Amino acid sequence: MSSTTVVKTGTEGKAWGGGNRPLNASYGKMMMWFFIVSDALTFSGFLASYGFSRFKFIDSWPIADEVFTHVPFLHGQELPMIYVAFMTFVLIMSSVTMVLAVDAGHHMQKGKVTFYMFLTIIGGLIFVGSQAWEWATFIKGDYGAIQTKGGNILQFVDTEGHRVALRDFAVAGHGERVRNERNNGIWFLSEGSLPTYTVDEVVSGFEANEDVLVRTQLLNEHGHKTVLSREESLQQLQHSQAVVEGANLHVNEYGSPLFADFFFFITGFHGFHVFSGVIINIIIFFNVILGTYEKRKSYEMVEKVGLYWHFVDLVWVFVFTFFYLV
Repeated sequence: MSSTTVVKTGTEGKAWGGGNRPLNASYGKMMMWFFIVSDALTFSGFLASYGFSRFKFIDSWPIADEVFTHVPFLHGQELPMIYVAFMTFVLIMSSVTMVLAVDAGHHMQKGKVTFYMFLTIIGGLIFVGSQAWEWATFIKGDYGAIQTKGGNILQFVDTEGHRVALRDFAVAGHGERVRNERNNGIWFLSEGSLPTYTVDEVVSGFEANEDVLVRTQLLNEHGHKTVLSREESLQQLQHSQAVVEGANLHVNEYGSPLFADFFFFITGFHGFHVFSGVIINIIIFFNVILGTYEKRKSYEMVEKVGLYWHFVDLVWVFVFTFFYLV
């Protein structure tokens, strides 16, 4: 006869069984950590893809200091990276207020949790709104460019190397333009909104202005874009195919279209995370006001959403480094 000894741990029937608490964390916090690790791997894959693509097209990749120069309410001024730095500062400070909210929760201080959660939500909303504004500015563009038949981007500068917008020299025609659609053009070809100027109007204006030169998307040995002579500029413009204003998933007036593709996808994916975090924070915020966690004698829910918020902030540090600094 053999006897079987059953050892009971006291956790039978509970969701978090096993007789111990890994890392001394509750079930909910462990699941949040699992989500963060899996999401970190996803962002790592995206940023690695960006790195490989940039390395492949390193000689024609847009220069961040020339792309992100705008600041709200300060139109016409070149302030590279200033507004992006402000966005980053706001998001990092929201992590500070979240830490303070979690600490207040540990001390069961409902008033302080409410106050710091409110500040965290405001910081998240400012960041999401700023990112939306940055997207709109990036899509709209500022100077405009010409795309050649080979897909290269030709920008325009004066003799001192300063950017020149198409509107500063292009000669507007008086002929009516019709947007190419499938029902009035080639069956497989359709256009979005028409650019402000046609290729002929840009070329005519360029020929009439001796002080304007073409700058290609290729970088020289000093890391600056190559400026062509007047003769080389006229030769390059002979291969013009389309006028490009701003950036989208197909063309990019700043250089390689892959830069715009990655920018929209990665910053959009991160922005979705921040927006989701703001919504979750708002829900937790109202639960705090209603006294839900006071009744539970625990503010662990604030701590769990805080883990997610810190992760989102940390991811932005890497996105900021890859897109804006490197």
